[in-house]
Amino acid sequence: MRKETGTQVAKTYNKSIFGNLIGDIRSLIETARQNVAVTVNAGLTILYWQIGNRIRQDILEKKRAEYGQEIVVTLSRQLVSEFGEGFTDKNLRRMIQFAEAFPDMEIVVILSRQLSWSHFVRILPIKDDLQRDFYAEMCRVERWSVRILRKKLMACFMSAPPYQRSLKN
Repeated sequence: MRKETGTQVAKTYNKSIFGNLIGDIRSLIETARQNVAVTVNAGLTILYWQIGNRIRQDILEKKRAEYGQEIVVTLSRQLVSEFGEGFTDKNLRRMIQFAEAFPDMEIVVILSRQLSWSHFVRILPIKDDLQRDFYAEMCRVERWSVRILRKKLMACFMSAPPYQRSLKN
């Protein structure tokens, strides 16, 4: 009597069941990866808001703005040496701007579930609060990618007369 090898068993196994099994497992892996990416991005976005808010509260709002920029540079040097290039003075200023543009943490938490940090970076330069909120909401509701958001912002920016353009460049 001959023993069947694993390969022979797999061949005799119902191919459609195996196909469904591998397809389902692939789907589970891809979904888990996507969920992890969303969770990490939301966590980083909230962290960046908290950093910006803390700097803003402790330094800039307490009438220490005259030396606040110097403190941001010093703080940045320390953070970069400990945590890497994500905490340069330019990025810290962006985090401060983020906390100023979106002062309500609850809104940030809600938006961060659907918008990436890159989305926020694209809409931060919009001066008008209503317009900035509009683009944030459109990204959330319409699930705009950063690429689509960039195209929409450029179309809006280029169609407006120069005196009405609301993006800082």
